[in-house]
Order: sequence, then C-alpha cells, then structure tokens
Amino acid sequence: MTIQQRASALTKIFGSKKSTKHHQVRDRELKVFEAMQSGKPLNDAMLQKSAKAHLWMHFTRHSPFFNGKDINIIERGEGHYIIDSKGRKVIDGLSGLFAVNAGHGRIELAEAAAKQTMELDFMPLWGFAHPRAIELAERLLSYAPKDLNRIFFTTGGGEAVESAWKIAKQYFKLTGKPTKTKVISRMTAYHGTSHGALSITGIAAMKQMFEPLVPSTFRVPNTNFYRADPRFKNEEEFGLWAADRLEEAILFEGPDTVAAFYVEPIQNSGGCFTAHPSYFRRVREICQKYDVILVADETITGFGRSGHMFASERYDIQPDMIITAKAITNATAPLGALFVKEKFFEPFKEGTVIFPHGYTFAAHPVACAVALANLDIYDKEKIVENVNKNSPIFRKTLEKLHDLPIVGDVRGDGYFFAIELVKNKKTKETLTPAEAEKLLRGFMPGALWAEGLYCRADDRGNPVVQLAPPLTIGPKEFDELERILRKVLTEAWSKL
Repeated sequence: MTIQQRASALTKIFGSKKSTKHHQVRDRELKVFEAMQSGKPLNDAMLQKSAKAHLWMHFTRHSPFFNGKDINIIERGEGHYIIDSKGRKVIDGLSGLFAVNAGHGRIELAEAAAKQTMELDFMPLWGFAHPRAIELAERLLSYAPKDLNRIFFTTGGGEAVESAWKIAKQYFKLTGKPTKTKVISRMTAYHGTSHGALSITGIAAMKQMFEPLVPSTFRVPNTNFYRADPRFKNEEEFGLWAADRLEEAILFEGPDTVAAFYVEPIQNSGGCFTAHPSYFRRVREICQKYDVILVADETITGFGRSGHMFASERYDIQPDMIITAKAITNATAPLGALFVKEKFFEPFKEGTVIFPHGYTFAAHPVACAVALANLDIYDKEKIVENVNKNSPIFRKTLEKLHDLPIVGDVRGDGYFFAIELVKNKKTKETLTPAEAEKLLRGFMPGALWAEGLYCRADDRGNPVVQLAPPLTIGPKEFDELERILRKVLTEAWSKL
C-alpha cells in the first residue's frame, strides 16, 4: 500500500472533516495528522519533517537528521525486500531485527490475526486461560527439547530474560536455598535493556548511562576463537578453557549464591560467536554440579535461525530454560515464550504459592493465533530444512570475501553470519575507534543501503558486518549479498 492509498484508507475511517477546535489550539505542528483528517495525500517530505519533529527512535543517533540527512522511512515489505518512502527496494539482510524469518507480507498471518480479533480480541493470562494460548504452548513444546514441559509467555525477549531470573530466585527461595540469587553471563553478550536484563548484558557502554543497575551479575569469557590467545591449539581447547572460567566464577562467588548462567547458542553482540560442542557439554556439567540453572537465550537463534528449530538441540546444550521471542510470530505481533523444565514449576503446585509476575499483553490471543499460523508456514514450506540445506552454501559464498584485505574473519552458522573487519589480516589489527566511527556509522550504512542492502554494521566488540536474512532465501540471493558486500567493503578499505 502506497502513502496515498494509506491516506485514502485512513480518510474513510476518520472522515474528511478538518481539525477540530480542540486540535487547532494545540501549540505544535501536526501536519500529517491534519492531512489524514482532511484526506490530503501524504508524501515523503511531510513524513520526514514529522518524524524529525516527533519520533524518538530506539538506539538511534539523531543529530544527523538535524543536519540535512533524511530518515530511512520503511513503507512496506515484500518477501525478503523492504521498500522505503522514496521507493527504494532493498534486501532485508537482517530479517527486520532477526525476526521476520519467513519473509515479509505473509497473508496467512494477517488472516489469522483478523479472524482471532473477531473471535476474542483480548484476554490476559491472569487467572484465566484462552484456547490459543493453550494450543500454542503445546505446539511450541512439540518442537522443544523433551525435558522442557511448561511455557511462560511474555511479549518479548527482554521480558523473558527478566522472567527467567525471577523464576530462578523464587524457586530457590521456595526450595530452601534463598541465597542463590546471582547470575553469570558472558562478556559482550546482549540480553535486553530493562534494568534486570541490562544488568545481565555484558556490554559496559550500554550500562553506563543507567547505573546503578541490579546487583549480583557477573561476566565470564565468551567463545570468540578468532581473538583467542594463540597458545590454544584449537577451538576445542579454547572452548574448554572458556567453560572452566564459569566454574571458577561460581566457586569465587560461592555455589550457594549463584542461581543461573545465561548463554546464547550463537552470541550476537561481538559478531556471531559459535562454540565447539565440548564447550556446551562442559557448561552443562558445571551447572549440574553446582545446581545452577542453565538458561539458553534463543531470542535470535530460536525458530530456525541455526538450521534447527532451536539451536539448543543443534548444539546439545540441554538447557533448563529457553528464552524465545522475535520470529515466534514472524514479528507480526509482539510475543515471547520462556520454556521451563517442570521441576521449576513444582513448588507452585501447592498451597497459596503464586509467581507474582506477569505482563498485560503476554499470550495475547491475536499474537498466539499469528504464532500458530506462522508455525503452519514453517511446517508446510519446510523453512528449517531450507536453512540446513543452504547454510553451507551461504558460508562458502561469504568466505569468498576473504580475498579482501579488510576481511579478517567470516563466522557464524545457519543463516546468521558476521564478517569481522581488520586493518591487517596477518596481525588481526583492528580498527581504531575513530576508524570504526568513520566506517561503521559514517560510510557503510549509507553505502550498503544505496547498493540495495539493509544489514548491521556494529562494533559492540570488534568491528563487524552482520547478516541474518529471511530463512526463505537461497543461493541466488547469497550471490547478490556477496556482490553488494564486496563492492562496499572494497570502497571501505580505500577510506582507511
């Protein structure tokens, strides 16, 4: 739907009356709203002006927009493309935000949402249940590791991170271990932005403006083998060393004080860190030994991103809880789901005990209906199988970029890869902060967009370009991604 078509549709809803006196006396300019009311067509210039005047965008440096730069206003999505308000069509190389795994514009999801809205538009999960939540809980568990048996719904990944920590704390209080409250996570790992989730997040720069945060969270090394000490002979040896740092931290803090360890199967921040299978086996042993809850944060890797429905199964993590969100509804509606072993629910089956925690829109009937329809698409179109089949081709295509002097490493798995940028391939010398600023925020976003690609240029850790395209694409699109990246990275090197 174009801007003009949307304006026409809104005119039918609002009518063609001019602004009321109530709106006229407001001491601010609301030209888009007035145009919608009067039936006048909207254009990019109007949207740009209004966005700059009224929107506060997330994780966004706004200063360029007050110095002549336009905002990329995304008007619609089609398959693995997004189209902006100027008509530019680009590849969505990040699946929106690691979320639109089945591609944009799925009519099945719109129909499911419309049908559910007319049947039951809303009911909270506070002392009541509704059919879609019950159906979805069982449907999700049908894909999950066998030891997980209960679903706690949220509206996003950060909320699921919070919920897991709260469950862990209360569980240990109810089972006679009230001092087990601390959480350990990995360096540079991202787990959310609320005060609790941000406390678990391992990115110092993201915390500084909001300190003091929730106490009792600690960090251990991640599995960035590219940056590992050369003394490690191979990735397995390094992985076992990294896992042993978890035991070291538990013993240092005291096993009777540590409640949980949070780990992403593929760590996002820092650039798609994978791990040798021995790492996860050792982590599982350590958590079992010290009665520490192993929480797999699959906000990104859940629902096929790794080539399995859940990466916990692909890497045999055997978690006690799994955090999911994002692609559960193909990002069509906000929803998160925390998978939990039954043992953590046992204390809540007796007496007057409740878990005093929840969210208004968790397990929203419409979101659950959309999730069910989304899972139908997965099964019908064999989306996870597509990732399994084509991931080796995707990797091999991206590895062609190794011939560029700026490319130090290509890593990841499934349909989730990162390209680390360096100044010297032999020494792995990284970019200076000024160079990273110049390339990652100055040159590359605009250059990639101009060439037809939306993806992430990031330096929460070392400088990387990240790719997480819809799981529906294949070799033809891989070649297009490589072509665009090759052109932009070649030019980026010339600017160092």
